[in-house]
Amino acid sequence: MPNYKEFYQPQNYVNRELSWIDFNGRVLEEAKEEANPLLERANFLGITQSNVDEFFMVRVASLHKLMAANVTTTDASGMTPEEQLTAVNEKEHRMVEQRYHVYNDVILPALAKHQINIVHFDQLDEKQHNFLHRYFREELLPVLTPMADDSSRPFPFISNNSLNIAIKLERDHSEADEETKQKVLEGDQEVERRPQEPHDDRTEGEEKFATVRVPAIYKRLVKLPHENTFVLLDEVIKQYLDELFPGYRIIATGTYRVSRDMDLDVAEEDASDLLRAVQHQLRAREHGSVMRMEVEAKTDSWLVNHLVDNLGVSDMSLYRVDGPVDLTFLKKLSGMVEGHDDLRYKPFHSYLDPNFSMDHDIFKTIRQKDHLVQHPYDNFQAVVNFIHQAATDPQVLAIKMTLYRVSGNSPIIKYLGQAAQAGKQVTVLVEVKARFDEQNNVRWARRLERMGCHVVYGLVGLKTHCKLALVIRRDDDGIRRYMHLGTGNYNDVTAHFYTDMGLFTCDYEIGVDMTNLFNMLSGFARPRYFHKLHISPHGIRNFINAKIDEQIEVAKSGSPALIRMKMNSLSDKQIIAHLYEAAAAGVKIQLLVRGITCLRNDLPALQGNIEVHSIVGRFLEHSRIYYFKSNGHEEIYLASADMMTRNLNRRVEELFPVLEDDTKKRAIQIFNDMWRDNVNTRVLHGTEYEMIDRGDAPAFDSQQHFVDEAMAQQSAEKRQRKNRRHMSTVFETLTRHVSKLRLNDPSKGGSHD
Repeated sequence: MPNYKEFYQPQNYVNRELSWIDFNGRVLEEAKEEANPLLERANFLGITQSNVDEFFMVRVASLHKLMAANVTTTDASGMTPEEQLTAVNEKEHRMVEQRYHVYNDVILPALAKHQINIVHFDQLDEKQHNFLHRYFREELLPVLTPMADDSSRPFPFISNNSLNIAIKLERDHSEADEETKQKVLEGDQEVERRPQEPHDDRTEGEEKFATVRVPAIYKRLVKLPHENTFVLLDEVIKQYLDELFPGYRIIATGTYRVSRDMDLDVAEEDASDLLRAVQHQLRAREHGSVMRMEVEAKTDSWLVNHLVDNLGVSDMSLYRVDGPVDLTFLKKLSGMVEGHDDLRYKPFHSYLDPNFSMDHDIFKTIRQKDHLVQHPYDNFQAVVNFIHQAATDPQVLAIKMTLYRVSGNSPIIKYLGQAAQAGKQVTVLVEVKARFDEQNNVRWARRLERMGCHVVYGLVGLKTHCKLALVIRRDDDGIRRYMHLGTGNYNDVTAHFYTDMGLFTCDYEIGVDMTNLFNMLSGFARPRYFHKLHISPHGIRNFINAKIDEQIEVAKSGSPALIRMKMNSLSDKQIIAHLYEAAAAGVKIQLLVRGITCLRNDLPALQGNIEVHSIVGRFLEHSRIYYFKSNGHEEIYLASADMMTRNLNRRVEELFPVLEDDTKKRAIQIFNDMWRDNVNTRVLHGTEYEMIDRGDAPAFDSQQHFVDEAMAQQSAEKRQRKNRRHMSTVFETLTRHVSKLRLNDPSKGGSHD
């Protein structure tokens, strides 16, 4: 029986970055899937673009830094940073070709069949040209700023992911000659002085370079009146660029953009003021090195070379795209198209348990039993109402909460502030290092402080990624702790399309653990142990390893043993090797992994005991579930952590048990339903995912199943309310009737009249 370290050979692992590109390919498959509504398919294509943008800004940037530092150590798959960078760019170049094939040959023709068109200028009539010219003159022209590149004006700074137009132009001598001739013909005696141009020591006939930034304050898609016809904003600007350069002739143009290194690198061991250090890094990272440049494939080679030379772009980092640069505008298309509801997902309203409405005592509800919620099928308003009621309840003494990502107009922030202003003690850990939310979180942290909250900015060297809310309340029988523990962020916007799970409980031991954890986050406390919570760094790894070892021992004894896990990514080398050891011992392993999967399940030693599914569908699968079953005993846990090294070693994360019979049963059923999915599921075969072959089995879409359940719950609730109102009306009618009979009954002293 091998020890897990014997599986540490490179051939047993898939490279993390290449696996991520494969995941983005699964998202691209959704754009091609004809069973999906057309406007949603366009949205999926836009998502693949925004996904890869972040990938270059962070992951590819990390590889560049390692390569620049001459790091030659290898990852779990045996690749050096330089080898990874080469492989990533080679694979992504192929993915770019696929994305633009889907855009040009699949999405655009399909949209056109429904009279939804994204068109070029040569496809427009005179009336449409006139509309766009007025739009340019009245809206765009005052905002645009042409930036020249010559001896007196250096090449301008091109900000991260901004859309720009490169322009090749030359002096228009014919215009100057014609003006001189006209003055002679008119007998002008006085020579009109032309405005002095900035000095350029290059010859007049030389080709010149300029660039114009496409303003981000305008929508990328310009909608023509009274129809679902759109023109790209940069196309409009290019059409009328000559109005920005009078006296010059435009020879060629091309849209381009660059992605820079946007990873935040705070030297926390030297940062006495973490908030100020983060703010400084936010300013500095805007000038990070260029990781990728995208240009239109048809762009003039002189323009491309000029950009490459001035921006320091390597050959492998140059991406020529066969269509519009930056396809993220497709994420906005559905919201701009008029009508065509049939081309979108059917809207659904998530279910809000009436016990978690503001009309009910939420604390009484939690005292009675634990409650498990699954968003977006269960309405996130239950969580918001929990915090709202805590803020307004006079018996609540304190609220403690961790915030990793929140929305731009977060109601939770508002209620925390109200609680502080009402005299309650409010402590909030705001993780100011949350990637790409740093600026938003700094702003919220400052606001919470102004409202009287105690704000902690995270721990030195660690990101606080756990999702916890603790409310301390004086009940009639003493002080009690009420808690919400979740797998996802307290973000009321993303909760509509991320699938996450949460537990409301007032379990005593979990409450003690939560108090100790918050004391650790805000002070110098170092709890010796936790009763029921498992906390990273290291605590979750140790717990998962112990549970895997338990299942191995059960399998060795000849009894069935099962491990089931659901997560966003599986990349930790040690955990993967330990799962290999368990499979080799006979443990059945079922994994639901949405994204990165560095495990391969075709190794002979595994005996076919590891099955891996990946669900990519309407909602982004974000919940984390860890489930162990053997000898008739079942345990299920939820967590904020994936099985990634950063989550296990370098973040504060929580893993918590689901204990009560009904909540435990529901959590297990949720996993069962997702494992049954044969519509949105891909199955891992070795190193490649393939769509599940359901054969003659009926289609089962787990996400739609959960939507249907939520809708059925709502309908049942409406019927119950209607019945209650009806019975109340009947009761009132009977009461009035009995009263009337009593008044007319002589034996009861009633009147004969």
